[in-house]
Order: sequence, then structure tokens, then C-alpha cells
Amino acid sequence: MISRTSIAAILLAGSALGAFAGQAPARLSDPDIPVSHSDRVYAAEQFSNTVSVSDPVDNKLLGVIKLGDPQPGNLSPLYKGQVLVHGMGFSPDHKTLAVVSIGSNSVTFVDTETNAVKHTTYVGRSPHEAFYTPDGQEVWVTVRGEDYVSVIDANTFEEKTRIKVPAGPGMQIFSPDGKYGYICSSFNPETVVVTVADHQIVGHVKQASPFCPNIAASPDGKQVWFTLKDIGKTQVFNAQPPFDLITTIDTGPITNHVNLVNNKNGSFAYVTVGGLNQVKVFKTDTFEQVATIPVGNLPHGVWPSGDGTRVYVGLENADAFAAIDTLTNKVIANIPIGQAPQAVAYVPNAVTTGDGKENLVPLGTAGQATLLKLGSKKQPGETSVSLFDQGLTQVLQASVTGLDPKKPYVLAFSDKPDGSGPLEGLSNFMTNPAGSAIVNAVGPIRQIVEADHKSDRRYLVVAASVDGKPGEVLQVQHD
Repeated sequence: MISRTSIAAILLAGSALGAFAGQAPARLSDPDIPVSHSDRVYAAEQFSNTVSVSDPVDNKLLGVIKLGDPQPGNLSPLYKGQVLVHGMGFSPDHKTLAVVSIGSNSVTFVDTETNAVKHTTYVGRSPHEAFYTPDGQEVWVTVRGEDYVSVIDANTFEEKTRIKVPAGPGMQIFSPDGKYGYICSSFNPETVVVTVADHQIVGHVKQASPFCPNIAASPDGKQVWFTLKDIGKTQVFNAQPPFDLITTIDTGPITNHVNLVNNKNGSFAYVTVGGLNQVKVFKTDTFEQVATIPVGNLPHGVWPSGDGTRVYVGLENADAFAAIDTLTNKVIANIPIGQAPQAVAYVPNAVTTGDGKENLVPLGTAGQATLLKLGSKKQPGETSVSLFDQGLTQVLQASVTGLDPKKPYVLAFSDKPDGSGPLEGLSNFMTNPAGSAIVNAVGPIRQIVEADHKSDRRYLVVAASVDGKPGEVLQVQHD
């Protein structure tokens, strides 16, 4: 006969070793893990090349893991750090982060107890996301700049094989039982389903557009949700054969990431809509939208706590986390973090010994950015602009919305607040089918738009493109 003490020990061990706690990407039957000081919330930060580490109890940044330098240091031919830290996954035992850097073609494996880098594996051109199989034996990395998924041995950190898929794989996630891997594409309108055991494609799902950046599988093993950034839609398909499409939802311009939450109110999908600065919440049984949550500039990554009571959202153009209470669907905290957070991961029981602050450094210049707004006179908040400080220069990122779809435009400088007079082109861009775009540029832009002398100051505007040159001004800078 097993004693009560033995039963308690078995349950405790199961809780510590179990996949993730009844929340995505685990099984619905797994126990919830209440929010505690052992949990950590991570964000991969693209322009500071850092990973921020936060405590969800206090909603406080503990520090950042520095994986690389900002510009111009990372332009050196002798540079050894990571560039464009972007994607993120975590192991079933909660002890390892897999962090993808697009610009340096790498996957960095980080110990969650000590925040130390355990190994860096280099893969093909422009990897995007990485995630562990539910058994913890493999790490699948979507190599978006090519046409395969790199399969890495989780014990040796060496690539063991490649799974050929449609060119531009965007992200992969797994069924909670570990049978299937679901791989969407960022360059082709096709998601494929692959058996984890033998790496064979066994299913195909037609995407409504070619650009899928993110995908999530429901803990009950019934649904897979994926986002379409270019057309502002989210699609849902059956997680089991024949993998048929269930529904398509109009979510809004620059639809970024999706994740799934189970709480006492039911099962819900949380979708970040960058162009609207909102998170939209949908019931997973009826697909009814039940909440719209204003969160801040350009929401991107999203991940639930181990008990489903919270969702953490990375705000790409605000350098912050928004913490959402999922029972009220209200923002309860904002946490300053590094520059341009992309993927987000909430890891229950990430730290089981010590304070978990080893090898962390202060935010420092990684937290410095200038925020601007552009828009027409009637709608002044249509476009958000962040100037991420890189020393004497800044990386400009504009989340442009409110324009006509599939047309050329120019982000430009004007010497007049209303955009009148001569314009100097800064960056040409084409809007997507939803009339939005993410626009980047580099230069001493803050010094220009905040010049002390009016005669030296310039103002950012969005203008129509006429033969590649600025034409009619459509959006102007609002201080």
C-alpha cells in the first residue's frame, strides 16, 4: 500500500516534470501551476539583441541576458555575438530556452536556472522560430530563408536531420500528445502536418495568404490556430486528420501572434493585432469575439501563465510587456523590457534554486527609445514609430496603418509640421493587402526630429510614392 506521503511525493514530482500545466503547448489534463516567484517571463528583443527576464509575481524586470551588441558593434567582421534576437521556445522540463537569432542564423540554448548560455547551434539562412518536441528529445527550427526545418538533437545540440517543407517555413508547434508537428509558411500559402516519429508530411492545409508568422495548438488536441500577418486574418483547422479548415476570422492589420488559454470561464484564443494596438479574444468553441483589449504600441508575442490566469504580451514599439488578467481581460501591469520584443515565453518553475538572477545585466541603453505618432488630421494615431537607441544612431521602426492596400508609399522628412514644402525620402515601402506595413530605417533620426533649433528640425511624414519619390502627404507627425 502506498502511503499518503509517497502519493504526495509522486504528485509533486509529476508537477515538476510535467510538460507545462494544462496550458498551451501542454495537454488539457495536465495540472495548472499557480503563478509564483519560480516562474519567469521571457522576451526575445530584436534590436538590443537581449532576452529580458521578468518575475510575474511582482511584474518586475529582473534583468536581461545579453546575447549580442546593438549597432554599430554588430557590423564588425570580427563580431561574435547574435544579431536580430527574435524567436523563442522552451523545453518540457522548463530548464532550457531555445532562442533564435535571425541575422546570425543561430539557436542559443540558455539555462533558465542560471541564465547562462549552454550552447549555440548555427543553422541555415534566417531561422525564425524553434520549439522542443513534447518528449524533449528534439528541437525543430523553421529555417525561413530556406525550405526546411532543422531538427536538432536536444542532448547534443547538433543538427540530426532536415525536414523539407514549402519554402519559407514560419513556425512549428506540436500536438500535445507529441504525434504531429504543424508547420506554417511565411512565403507560401500552405501549412503542412508532419509526424514527429518519422518526419513525414501527412497533411496539408491551405492558407488564405502566404505570410504566416505564428501558430498554436490547443491543449485539448482538437484545434490549430495560425495568424496571417499580411491580410489581417486568423485561421483555425482540425488538429486531427483530415486536418480540414474550420474557420477564418478577420482579426485586423498586422495580425501577429496567437495563443490559447484555459481558465474557469472557458477556452479562449488571444490574438495580437499590431496595427490596432489591441489584443482580441475569441471563444474556441463558437469563435465569438468576447473582448478587445487596448495594450499599447504594436503588440507582438503572447503567452499564458501556467494556470491560465494571465497572458503576457510583448509590445514591439513600446519596449514593454503588458500583463493581462484573463478573467477580467484587463491590463494589470506594464513591465519595461528591451528593444522591439518579438517572441514571448512564460515558463512555470523555471527557477527552483536560488534567486535566478545570475548572469543578468541591467537594461541600460536597451531600454532607451523615442516614441512618435503619425496620422492624418482626423486620425492622428494611425501609425506608431519607435526610434530604438543604438548610440549615435537609432533603428527606426514604423507600424504603418490606414493606407490603401498594395500601393507604394514613402516615409519621408519634411521641414514643416503639416508636411508642406520639399520632402526628403527616408524609406520606400509597399503596403500589404490590409493597407499596413512595418517600415525600418537607420540613422541619427532622433536628433533630427527633436532638434533644438526649429531651423534644423524635420518632421516625419508618410507620402504617396510617385516614381519612387515622395508625392502627396497622407500622414504627419503628431507630438
